[in-house]
Amino acid sequence: MTPFGEKIRMLRAERGLTQQQMAKSIGVSPAYLSALEHGHRGQPSWELLQRIIGFFNVIWDDAEELQRLAALSHPRVTIDTSGLRPEATALANRLSSSIKSLKPEDIRRLHSILDDIKH
Repeated sequence: MTPFGEKIRMLRAERGLTQQQMAKSIGVSPAYLSALEHGHRGQPSWELLQRIIGFFNVIWDDAEELQRLAALSHPRVTIDTSGLRPEATALANRLSSSIKSLKPEDIRRLHSILDDIKH
């Protein structure tokens, strides 16, 4: 599941809505919505994202949060390390080969490290 899929599933559950109800309202098939929620589809298009935001009737910060999560939710990521130091390529490959075995707390710790470096 992607961060975006998790969020829309949570919003649906809070409102007591089925995938079928939501899918019909935003103009997609229930199968597509299920795939989007489970991370089997990539980022939604800008147009679909706007329909989802409208469907949930969220504004400002909540709408921005949905947009941010959608941008972070492509299930197949490509990292271009061309032109970077060899250590960067090694890190990208190591993460790719070990990400499935990382525990949730390890992932949170890596996020925290990257956040600290960013700031």
